[in-house]
Amino acid sequence: MNILVIKSSVFGDNGNSSSLVNTRLEQLKSQYPEATVVVRDLAAEPIPHLDSERVGAFFTAAEERSAGQQQIDDFSMALIDELKTADRIVLGLPMYNFGIPSQLKSWIDHVARAGITFRYTENGPEGLVEDKPVTVLAARGGLYAGTGNDTVTPYIRMFFAFIGITSLDFVYAEGLNMSEVKEKAMREAEALLRAS
Repeated sequence: MNILVIKSSVFGDNGNSSSLVNTRLEQLKSQYPEATVVVRDLAAEPIPHLDSERVGAFFTAAEERSAGQQQIDDFSMALIDELKTADRIVLGLPMYNFGIPSQLKSWIDHVARAGITFRYTENGPEGLVEDKPVTVLAARGGLYAGTGNDTVTPYIRMFFAFIGITSLDFVYAEGLNMSEVKEKAMREAEALLRAS
């Protein structure tokens, strides 16, 4: 069992989504004590945002790459290898200003690679990553699930489906900036995790 953990809170382990990730991870470790766990903390080890240099490296043929371009490609391929070899993924997903954290977008930009994690066919795009369970632990300051203001859930579903992963399970902790709601929301989210 290989478990890939992705934390995307700017607050690291102090973030609400990271707290839920840690709860889920402890569960999985007790279920699978021999599991190999890879933790990708995107705040502690930020992934560079895409720029012309990085995109240029991706689109340069391997035999024509400079040493610097090869290093960029190697980094991207290491992230893709973590994704492909994982049997399960646990994703901590805060909502910032109605979107995903920019550091998570950088991870997505490095793993969404044509011909590697997806390809275009006559019938449209086809994912090249084997389906696997993904637990998405979504923490939000307000109440957005099931409303038009939740841009995060459909985006994450669409991205993972695009590369071939459709087995997503969302657990929401909402209203976390509403003091009377926060403790109840975190308790309910943790109870859902324990029941799963």
